[in-house]
Order: sequence, then structure tokens, then C-alpha cells
Amino acid sequence: MGTNGSTMLKPLRQGLPPLDPAAVSDASSCALPARYEAVREARRFTRDTLDKWDAGDRFDDICLVVSELVTNALRHACPLPAGLERGDHHPSDHGCAEHQPAVRLHLMRWTERLVCAVRDPSHESPTPRDSDDFSAESGRGLFLVDSFADSWGWHPLAGTLEGKVVWALFRLQSAG
Repeated sequence: MGTNGSTMLKPLRQGLPPLDPAAVSDASSCALPARYEAVREARRFTRDTLDKWDAGDRFDDICLVVSELVTNALRHACPLPAGLERGDHHPSDHGCAEHQPAVRLHLMRWTERLVCAVRDPSHESPTPRDSDDFSAESGRGLFLVDSFADSWGWHPLAGTLEGKVVWALFRLQSAG
């Protein structure tokens, strides 16, 4: 995770006890390609990682939120040109930089907290759809994130990294 960890965590400090990047007890990340199959890969990576960590009763909530955050990143940050479908297209064919993965998933665990952060190349702010519009086929992802995570937010990346990070925080049961 390197020096980007403190940049990613800075907005998480608002209204919460300090989340010192040096105090992270576990951290893991994976690069995801600009294909919808990446959502399945993100769920598998999250399940495997959470199996090694003790996420307690938040396991299903975390997996759901990761799916929604990755889906949103792929749908909105790496849109396909008109007429193309998601498949095995090269990332440079549809708006994601060729030299970087389209999306990167970070999981970070402290003793009583876990953060899921999804980095994407877009500078557009995530916009939740009106929660009363349940007849829509899509657009409920951030409503679900808001419902299942203890808090969530986003911020633009600084320095040499382009895009933004959308994060969700989960409070975990303390051991003992």
C-alpha cells in the first residue's frame, strides 16, 4: 500500500477516532480489470481475505458493499463507448488507462474497524440515487452501501495518482 495509505485514510478521520495507517493490523489489495467479471473476482478476493481475518458478523455486509463499490467503479469510472458490451476488451479500449488496472480494491483492518476502499480513474463524485426510486433497474448501489456500512465517503486522489477513492467503514466486534 505504501505512502498512499495515509492519503486514502485522511478523510476517514473526520468524526471518528484516529485511524493511524501505521496501526493497520492487516491490509490487502488487488487490481481488477475493466470487465464485469471483476466483481466476481473482487468478491472472491474479499471472501478469501476475510476468511483469514476475523470480520465476525460483518462478513456478508462487507462482501455486499465491496460488490457494490466495484460495480459502481466499473460502470461509472470506466464506461464503455456506445455499442460495446463488457467482455475481454483491452482497458484502453474504453476509457481506463492502459498502464494501470481499471480499479483497485483495498481492504484494511484495525482491531475494531475494517475499511474497504475502491480506487478508480474517474474524477466524478459518486451520487446516490433517491432511495425512494426502487423501481429503477440500477442506481441503488450507494443506497445499499449506506445501509450496510457504518459510514462511507469518497475523495479525489492526490499526487501522481489520478481518480478517486470511494470507501466504506465497518465497525467490528472487539475480540473478548
